[in-house]
Amino acid sequence: MMDKAVMTGEAVGAEHWPANGWESVAPEAAGWSREGLDRAWRFADTISTSTLMIVQGGRVVASRGDLAHRYQCHSVRKSFLSALIGIHEEAGRIDLSRTLADLGIDDKEGLSALEKAATIYDLLTARSGIFHPAGYESPWMKSIKPPRHSQPPGTFWLYNNWDFNALGTIFTALTGDGIHDDFLARIARPLGMEDFRLDGERRDGWLQPDDCSVHPAYPFRMSTRDLARFGLLFLRQGCWQGEQIVPANWVATSVLPLSDAGPRGGYGYMWWTERSGTGFPGVVLPAGSYSAQGVGGQTCLVIPSLDLVITHRVDTDIKGTEVSRFAFGRLLRLILEARRQG
Repeated sequence: MMDKAVMTGEAVGAEHWPANGWESVAPEAAGWSREGLDRAWRFADTISTSTLMIVQGGRVVASRGDLAHRYQCHSVRKSFLSALIGIHEEAGRIDLSRTLADLGIDDKEGLSALEKAATIYDLLTARSGIFHPAGYESPWMKSIKPPRHSQPPGTFWLYNNWDFNALGTIFTALTGDGIHDDFLARIARPLGMEDFRLDGERRDGWLQPDDCSVHPAYPFRMSTRDLARFGLLFLRQGCWQGEQIVPANWVATSVLPLSDAGPRGGYGYMWWTERSGTGFPGVVLPAGSYSAQGVGGQTCLVIPSLDLVITHRVDTDIKGTEVSRFAFGRLLRLILEARRQG
């Protein structure tokens, strides 16, 4: 049941990088139980997991599926934008204290003066208090929206696509760059992503307009192995082979549990965070864990205490295909048990 690529027998190291593709290490040499991983694989076979990749110390401990296939990222896109905002904030191009009124941001139904008092920081932390219709929302996101004008800026956390989409508009206005092209130049290329492309033959990022709002979504497609590089970048405090790609302070602050997200854990700068062990049903997350998540079961989970990145993908191009939070929680518990048994 194990991927043949993981059976190299080399001991795991602390600072390995996937410079010319990912290196692998035998699970036992990295402190894992092969039997425990097989139990996780058997469970994954009963759900709609398409690919799964476990990276420890910068090497692949175990994997399954086509790691080069480019799946829809869905809301994982928000963590990509957060990283880019951090780069430009450090360079002085983005000031988190600026308000929507300062920036001339509005929308189709009009924003009130109070709503326009929201800052970039409020949007980044999903605390704008702006409950205007937004594009690219899941049914769950629509169901949790309060009435318009019911909460002032900065006081109420809501996982809100209006905030995230408007941030895309603001990002382009302040930097002069499109999100996807900037991601390619500042993150994908420096990290050596193997599959992400924006060229005449294929664009793995685009803008998704919606009639309800002037602020489009900015979807991405990305392979499992490239998403694991992004997770490893954050695990290494924004550093990649000696180059500081994302400011270390931004990485540290963006994955703090700034808001209480109930059973979903906490929320930082467009990252989901562990809070008192919570994050997914049925599993206790190690302290300090955080993740980028998208609908259907897209997950890039970083566990610093175990030097671990876990990427889990689901092919949502197949209608109705998804892995629920409950199923992923059980799968993650089996994976962590395999690590503890090693």
